[in-house]
Amino acid sequence: MESLNLKFCLNFSELLSYPNDRIKLISADFNRQLQESDPEAAAPLAGFINFLELQNLAQIEEIFTSTFDLQALSDPYVGFQLCGESQARTMFLMKLQELYAKQDFSCGTELPDHLSVMLRFIGSIDDPQGNTEIIVDALLPALEKIIAGIETQDHPYRQLLHALQIYLTNRVGNELP
Repeated sequence: MESLNLKFCLNFSELLSYPNDRIKLISADFNRQLQESDPEAAAPLAGFINFLELQNLAQIEEIFTSTFDLQALSDPYVGFQLCGESQARTMFLMKLQELYAKQDFSCGTELPDHLSVMLRFIGSIDDPQGNTEIIVDALLPALEKIIAGIETQDHPYRQLLHALQIYLTNRVGNELP
C-alpha cells in the first residue's frame, strides 16, 4: 500500500473548494499524476475532468453551489455529516480548531470541518498517524454520506468525491475497522 501523497490531498482540496479560474488546469495536471499513482481512483476523476472541459466557470460554479450549498444531504461539512447540528458537532469543531492551532494551520474564512479545509490540513501536515486517524474516523464516514446524498450516479461532483474516497481508502485500507 502506497503512503498518502500530501500534494494529492491538496489537489483534492482545491477541486472541492469553490471553483476558480485555475480549476481546469489543476484538474488536468492532477489527473495525469493520479493515473500514474492510483489508476483506480483516477477512473472516476476522468468523468469530473470531462465535465470541466465542457463547462465555463459560471456553469461550474452554479453546479458546485447547487450540489454543496443547496442540498443538505451533500453538505460538505464533515462534522455535520457525522453528528448533525448537535453538541457533538460543536465539540468536533472545537477539537479541530485545537488541532489546527497546534500545527499553526489556518482554515481561513471556512469552518474547520469543511471537507476542503480538512483535506488541506492533512495535505499540509506530515503526520501519517494523525492523518490516518482523521481519514478513518472522519473523512471516509462523511464521504460515504455526502456521496449518497448526490442521487445522480454520473453527477460530476459525485465522481470527484468517489475518486477521493477510493484514493483515501487505498491509502488506509488496513486501518479500516
